[in-house]
Parts: sequence; structure tokens; C-alpha cells
Amino acid sequence: MDGRRRNPYELTEETPVYVISVAAQLSGLHPQTLRQYDRLGLVSPDRTAGRGRRYSARDIELLRTVQQLSQDEGINLAGIKRIIELENQVAALQSRVVELQAAVEGAAAAMQQREAAVHASYRRDLVPYQEVQQTSALVVWRPKKAKD
Repeated sequence: MDGRRRNPYELTEETPVYVISVAAQLSGLHPQTLRQYDRLGLVSPDRTAGRGRRYSARDIELLRTVQQLSQDEGINLAGIKRIIELENQVAALQSRVVELQAAVEGAAAAMQQREAAVHASYRRDLVPYQEVQQTSALVVWRPKKAKD
């Protein structure tokens, strides 16, 4: 979450509120189809204390997606399950990338602050070292001849 406390009565797209008959109507599927999808692990609604299924708006959208992939695209249920797993994995990885980007940006900012502190502590009478360019020229030294 973003650190704020949420109202426990606030409904989100993850809030399980729909009983199976309503979810079936909203998704355009038969209740038995929803039970089958639950058994196969395609769409797993939350459960009440009495083991009744409660579907969220996200579950309804997923049911519609499963139906569309099955009917319109001709994908079998095992293939749809794999697609859903991969989409969930991609979403998790994208979330992790965002977290890591924030961590890298924070570390870079901290490094820049430390670097600025080090530069501020330099003695001003020091001369910065500049690397001498090396060449491949050969220099021959010949001592001067001594005069008698």
C-alpha cells in the first residue's frame, strides 16, 4: 500500500462482494462454469466463513477474459491457466522493477550527497592530479661527454 490507512468499508476492485449467482450474471457465464473454473484454479474467489464463494470486480473481469480466450481465441483451459500465470508473473516483475528503480535512484542520490561532502572537505591548496597521456614514442638519453 502507499502507507495511508484505508477505510475498511471502502470498496476496491479486489473487494469480494458478489455471490456466485451475481458473478455468473455479470460475467455472462453459468454458475457451474464458475465452479469449474474455481476447481481448475483459473479464477479463485475468496471464501466466506461458511465456504461460500465471493467474487470481486477483478474476478469478474478475469472470468470475462477466460471466456473470451476460450470462445473467441480457441485456447484450451490449460493454456488459459498458463497465460494467467504468466500475466501474473509479468505484473509481479514489473512491480519489482519499479521497486528496484526507486532503490537505485535513492542509492544514487545518497552517493551524490556523500560525493559532495567529500569534495567539500578537500583542502584547497592541493592541486588536482591530471593523468599524463602515455605515448609510444621512444626517447633515447645520451649522456654529455665530459670535457677534459
